[in-house]
Amino acid sequence: MKKNTPNIMICGAGIAGISAAYHLVVREKIKNVLLLDQGQPLSLTTDKGTQAYRNWWPAPDDTMIRFINRSIDLLEELSKISNNIFELNRRGYVFLTSDTKKVDKWRETAQISESLGAGNFREQSKKNSYIPSPSQGWMPLDGADLITEQKTIGNLYPFISKDTIAMLHVRRAGWMNSIKLGYWLLEEFKRHGGEFINAKVVKTIIKHNSLEEVILDTGESYKPGTFVVAAGPLLKELGKMLDLEIPVSNELHGKIKFPDYLNLIPENSPLMIWDDPVYLNWTEEEKQKLLEKGEAWLTKEFPSGVHFRPNKTNGNNEIMIIWTYDTKTLETVFPPKFNKYYSEVLLRALSKMVPSLKSYFGQAEKAYIDGGYYCKTPENRPLIGSLPIKRAYLIGALSGFGLMSSQAAAELLCKYITGDTLPDYADMFSLERYQNPKYKELLTLLDSYSGQL
Repeated sequence: MKKNTPNIMICGAGIAGISAAYHLVVREKIKNVLLLDQGQPLSLTTDKGTQAYRNWWPAPDDTMIRFINRSIDLLEELSKISNNIFELNRRGYVFLTSDTKKVDKWRETAQISESLGAGNFREQSKKNSYIPSPSQGWMPLDGADLITEQKTIGNLYPFISKDTIAMLHVRRAGWMNSIKLGYWLLEEFKRHGGEFINAKVVKTIIKHNSLEEVILDTGESYKPGTFVVAAGPLLKELGKMLDLEIPVSNELHGKIKFPDYLNLIPENSPLMIWDDPVYLNWTEEEKQKLLEKGEAWLTKEFPSGVHFRPNKTNGNNEIMIIWTYDTKTLETVFPPKFNKYYSEVLLRALSKMVPSLKSYFGQAEKAYIDGGYYCKTPENRPLIGSLPIKRAYLIGALSGFGLMSSQAAAELLCKYITGDTLPDYADMFSLERYQNPKYKELLTLLDSYSGQL
């Protein structure tokens, strides 16, 4: 059997693997880099979420804010280089509430975020000058603006609930087209000499703590100088092939795209989040029928966090609604399965923020349901760095922040491989961190939902 000898072999062509490939070949000018995936590039999880980004992360430390700020810097560089082929915007995230108690919590969170490096906190009133974010491009604003004047909020967003009493606009945030970004990176990688193949790793041979051979389902055998695991939600499975137990689990998340044929939501809206718990908008008759069917869960209180952003497909307006109201660690099944009420639940929950959506009740069959798995560590922070096998590395557990963190994650991986100076947050993402007594103390303050919207 012929043994191929790539300099670097990257297993997984999601946004993490493709970004790593781009950084190694285009930025670091490393030759003979092979990228492989058993499916089509970017087809497993990269386009399954909001395709959004934000530098808004909670305490207890500034690790994630610094990491994501660096990644956004790199995304903005790529936007300039590519003539913004991936449609990066900075419309922001707008949190909304009808609960006066929420305002003090937001204020405290914003002040802490400011101290950690997310940008200035500005508390606006009708006497102040609040500037809405442009729908394309961006102003040099970061941080957040708190507005508690109901008339101002209503003038800005007349389609939202009249019960809204405050909004918090996070500024260094927005979204992009993940597929256009990924394919642009992939084409640049190939244009500079990188190679992509469709194949699946079926076996690895390890001797003396060194990866000797990688065998693919094509029958080909490879002896890579360096091996990179970038397997997304298949990270745990590939880890087992390397005789490693990677501390991750998969959590199912979904979204729907609903045709906004009545144009109820302006297409230049930001990403908007209803930060209050909700009861779904059922009539008394509907509630009774649900109870008779044994579906009482649909009549109980749901958590906060339902959110949407506008989307356009083939010239038609859509509402992209995202909400994981039930977080469970599940067996990974492709394609993912969602309950039969999922679309209707999302529409009815979002109607608490956008009352006119009641016009779409009962039309859930028009929604396109999509979703994927967040591959997460117990504290919801990534794994990037060396594996306990010679010349083997890991970039993964990017959870729901894979797209926004992809460039800083790829840059960090490259520094490990090339021996370059590591940023000071590197240790916080290494696999070895779990042996660090100080990090064990930090773990008591974090959980698998830390920083998750």
